[in-house]
Amino acid sequence: MRWSRQFTIFPLLLLIAPLELNRAAVRSGDATADIDGLVNSGQLSDLKWPDFSDYRTRVHNFYQPTAYALAWTTNGKATDQAKSIVSILDRADAKGLDPEDYDGSRWARRLEALNQSAVSSAELARFDLALTVCVMRYISDLHLGKVNPGSFHTHFDLGRDDIAGFIRRRLVGAIDVERALQEVEPAYEGYRRTEQALQRYLSLAREEREGLLPTTKRPVEPGTSYAALQDLASLLRRLGDLPSDAIPAKDSTLYEGSLVNALTRFQIRHGLQPDGRIGNSTFAQLNTPLSHRVNQLRLTLERWRWLPHSFAQPPVVVNIPEFTLRALSDSYSTEVEMKVIVGRAYGHQTPVFAAEMSYVVFRPYWNVPMSIQRTELVPTLTRDPSYLFKNGFEVVTPQKTVVARGIVNSDILTQLRVGKLQIRQMPGPKNALGLIAFMFPNEYNVYLHATPARELFSRVRRDFSHGCIRVEHPVELAAWVLRNHPEWTTDRIQDAMNGETTVRVNLERPIPVFIVYATAVVLRTGEVRFLNDIYGQDAQMGRLLAKGYPSRR
Repeated sequence: MRWSRQFTIFPLLLLIAPLELNRAAVRSGDATADIDGLVNSGQLSDLKWPDFSDYRTRVHNFYQPTAYALAWTTNGKATDQAKSIVSILDRADAKGLDPEDYDGSRWARRLEALNQSAVSSAELARFDLALTVCVMRYISDLHLGKVNPGSFHTHFDLGRDDIAGFIRRRLVGAIDVERALQEVEPAYEGYRRTEQALQRYLSLAREEREGLLPTTKRPVEPGTSYAALQDLASLLRRLGDLPSDAIPAKDSTLYEGSLVNALTRFQIRHGLQPDGRIGNSTFAQLNTPLSHRVNQLRLTLERWRWLPHSFAQPPVVVNIPEFTLRALSDSYSTEVEMKVIVGRAYGHQTPVFAAEMSYVVFRPYWNVPMSIQRTELVPTLTRDPSYLFKNGFEVVTPQKTVVARGIVNSDILTQLRVGKLQIRQMPGPKNALGLIAFMFPNEYNVYLHATPARELFSRVRRDFSHGCIRVEHPVELAAWVLRNHPEWTTDRIQDAMNGETTVRVNLERPIPVFIVYATAVVLRTGEVRFLNDIYGQDAQMGRLLAKGYPSRR
């Protein structure tokens, strides 16, 4: 009897199955026309950001090879790859991105709708296109950043990769979608460390306590009392500055010992003078919401994504808010690291840009920029005509013929004022560029160089220059830059710096130089440092990121 019932039902299944397949085929065929029309319009009202006109060509390139066939559903149901992508988009915050930019909260409802018995071809088309647009936006943001750096820094532009081809080749039939997407992320150690730090601070921000540490009229000195000591200890422990086993006595208010050490570590991590005193600046950093720290980490990940993912030569990277230079290895780990001095926040900011170092000059002349000549040196010469002679300057023509080295008369002063003559400083220990300059031609006339003002490197905040970047250890940097020139030993470098003549060394292969701006840095030890937004660029980029697609491009 059992076999008889199965035999009776089986022919019915044979009749029903082709009918269902035919219906699915009809839906799929109709959907192709729907997708084609939507792609041409560049609009999809289902999306949070409906205007995808900036991605229209890429979307067309994705669907055109398959004549606009559905990519993310089979027989009206979402493919495993589609479900994986939806899950990844929903967790975009782990990458420092906003899930809602990719319709994170909308996908559960869309997947549920596909499970209904009757799904129209139009619904299938809209689901398919929505997923394609969202995953394209996600990949582009993950690979190259949400903001095209060309719109933020004129000379830091990057092209867009073949997103359509990547999705078609690597995701549509992927066994492991998450692993495939890891390929599009930057390979830098610093990027990975920042990503890991973001996970931690996202967790800390979710558990952030209410209320602020009470401030005091005078700084809290080591060895004195602070009423909210237990709250201070709890915060420093959560942030990792105070060891978990360093617990102050219950009800104690005495600020001493391990708490002072923890506070000093906190100050170092937040760009403060590490004196152990809790003054206004330290209170301000202690009371900064952890959500702000999360945002700093997100912006740093964004800026990591602006960098090329490979280099012909290991680059030199200068981070302006950190006042630090790093020269990287072939594997992008740090080989050389040192302090730098950058442009003053008011009026002389060091620009963010990319260039190529092509030569090094020992005992360089300093050709005074015209802006400094007119606004600073000409007024000084008006008061003291012998200033140039006292400080090793000379007046030259545009062809570098020397006109004067002594007292400047009124005629020369007039020509200097209108720019017909120029001022340059002669080589030597007092030269503003020091004894070596690292040249990467750019329209800003910004470069790396030594400096006679060595005492400024001991400062915590080091924005003192007119825009150029002064390096702490010029000999060490020169040895790294000239490492492919074996004749340039450390001894020869020092001899050239202390010689009598100006020497130019052309590099065999140009070295990429990136002047960047990141207010969160994660060291190799895992220590997270947060820096002041000295030029206000975090705030500026935050406003740009708040815009939707495609207005932020």
